[in-house]
Amino acid sequence: MTFGFAPPSTTSLAMSTGGANRHGRLLEPAEWTAANIPLLRNPREVVSGLHSRHGPVPSTAVIAVLGPEEQLVASASFVQRSVSADGWEYRNALLSRLRRILPHDLRRRTPVRTAVLLYCRDGDERWTEEDGAWMWGLRDACTLHGLRCGAYITLTHGGWQVLGEGRGGRRPCSDSKPRELGDHASEFAPLALHSGGGASEALRRTAAR
Repeated sequence: MTFGFAPPSTTSLAMSTGGANRHGRLLEPAEWTAANIPLLRNPREVVSGLHSRHGPVPSTAVIAVLGPEEQLVASASFVQRSVSADGWEYRNALLSRLRRILPHDLRRRTPVRTAVLLYCRDGDERWTEEDGAWMWGLRDACTLHGLRCGAYITLTHGGWQVLGEGRGGRRPCSDSKPRELGDHASEFAPLALHSGGGASEALRRTAAR
């Protein structure tokens, strides 16, 4: 699996301001790939479902928790803007949302639920230091909440991409209009776990309520 690299001019973190790299609070592409992040069985359904529910625009992060059958358990979206953000700041933002929408699983020996992160941003699909900071934040937040660290997905003008997997698509993209545009800083309560079905099915059920 390979990553493209954005040139310094498109990198979202300003190194001169002492961003994430100075603190080591980002993950390089090779580190992320080596972490053996579990693959999504149907990333297109997950991305389309989260886009329909949260309607992300650039600078919007969507944190979603999936159950053992990849059904959506809970999710939250929020806008994150920072001049000199790093993984520590992103970790705290993600952990705060996880605590609101889902009890922790720290008492379990092995995590049974997985958190994935969809981040809508400007630029192209190539990895940036901002992506590396989000990856660090996602991994650390999952550890502190007793979850498996799942996929990191970017949503840009060119479409969506699961970084580290080489899977992506042209729709939805950052310019797409969701089927049901909601609050850009929304969240919903945990859903009951089901024995079958994918994330998109759970999304359709909850959207109909």
